[in-house]
Order: sequence, then structure tokens, then C-alpha cells
Amino acid sequence: MIDLHSHILPGVDDGAKTLEDSLAMAEAAVQDGIDTIIATPHHQNGKYINEAPTILNAVHNLNEALQSNQIPLKVLPGQETRIHGSMVEALEEGTILPLNEDTGYVFVELPSDQVPRYTKQVLFDIQMKGYKPIIVHPERNAKLIQEPDLLYQFVQNGAYTQITAASLCGRFGKNIQTFTHQLIEANLTHLIASDAHNTTSRGFCVREAYQEVQENYGASMVYFFDENAKFVAGGQNLAADPPEQIRKKKKFLGIF
Repeated sequence: MIDLHSHILPGVDDGAKTLEDSLAMAEAAVQDGIDTIIATPHHQNGKYINEAPTILNAVHNLNEALQSNQIPLKVLPGQETRIHGSMVEALEEGTILPLNEDTGYVFVELPSDQVPRYTKQVLFDIQMKGYKPIIVHPERNAKLIQEPDLLYQFVQNGAYTQITAASLCGRFGKNIQTFTHQLIEANLTHLIASDAHNTTSRGFCVREAYQEVQENYGASMVYFFDENAKFVAGGQNLAADPPEQIRKKKKFLGIF
């Protein structure tokens, strides 16, 4: 399997702290059935700055360490960039790094509790420059949970989304798990990835997430997500069905 979202690079953000942590995460990834992983350290989120050259160097060093330790995992470069008004300029300058360098797919992270007013415009501008934005973990965004039509509009306008495996498995709570399933059912998400930060509290459960998909939606949906991960890593076009709006239940006399 390919895992598109991880914080496996050592000492660059709130993921792996040391090379030993990175190697432990790599071994855990392999045990989960992952053979290729994209390292996506945080960038421009108010705490961490990880520009493209830094990431490329760190990925090279980690791959050498994996080979030396005979861990059968390949790490590809990527980045998880917090949305900001200068994203297009940063892409053109080469400080923002698309997934696997030249695929054109760009991770876009929203603040956990809001959706900035300029989000629609930034996503549009990114696409106009030939890039393909992927909104990461929308199921954990408080504003999108309350107003899922916002996400519907973004996807309808050409953005993609990636949900977190742990959300699907219930590790962020029942409400987030329910919303994650709603996103799948409404064709509002296209990818599943671990967003792993360590081997304990934020580990890998991609295999478990695919089992959850299998049980609820069948083998064809597992194939959909698995193939899309390969398409992103290879720079090919994603498969996507027309999005639908999530119909929230209305209260009747104060009772759902």
C-alpha cells in the first residue's frame, strides 16, 4: 500500500523526533502493509517552516538510513501546507512542495476550527496554475462538520480531499467517525492516509481503515481508495464520482 500522509521525517515537526523514531515508524508502516510512504511535514502552520529544499534533503537521508537498516520502505517527498494567501507564489518560487515533487498534487491544510474566507479563492488560484489541491483531514475541521456544504462547494469546484485512517476507525471519537462515513457516502473524499506522527498515540491503521471500508462499502470502494493513492503518487488523474450534499438531520420538537 501507499500512504500519502505522514510525519515520519525526524526532528522537523511534531512527528518523529529522532532518527530512531523515524525507523520505528517505518517498521510499523511495513507491518501495516505499507511499502511506500510520502513524508508530509507541516509547513506555514504558525509553528513549523519546512520548505522544499529542507524536505528533499531529509527524505534522501532517511531513505539511506532505511536501506542501511534493511527496512523495506520507500519514502517520497511531500509537504502539508497550512492555507495562506500566498500559496500560489510559494509554489512558483519552489518553497511549497507538491506530493512526490512533480505530481502537481498539493496538500492544503485548513485550521482545525475554521475555514478562512479566502479558501475558495486560494483553491481556485492553485488550480488555475495547473496544480491539484487536496484538502487534508476535512473530517476533523469543526467548521466543515457544522457546515458540510462548504466542503461540497470546494469538491464541486475541483478540489480533492483526504480523510485520516484513524478517523474512519473511530480513534478521534464517534462524531468524527460518523462524519467521515458521511463524506465517503456523499463522494466528498477521494483518499485515505494515516497522518501518522508516532507509533503510539498517532500511529498507522491504514489496513484497519480499509477493512472498515470493505465491511461498509465493499471491495470496489477499497479498490477506489487504493488506486487513487497510486494515482497521486504517480501524478495520474484521480478517480472521482460527482459529489453530493450531506443532508443533516433536522430536530423535531428538540429530538433527533
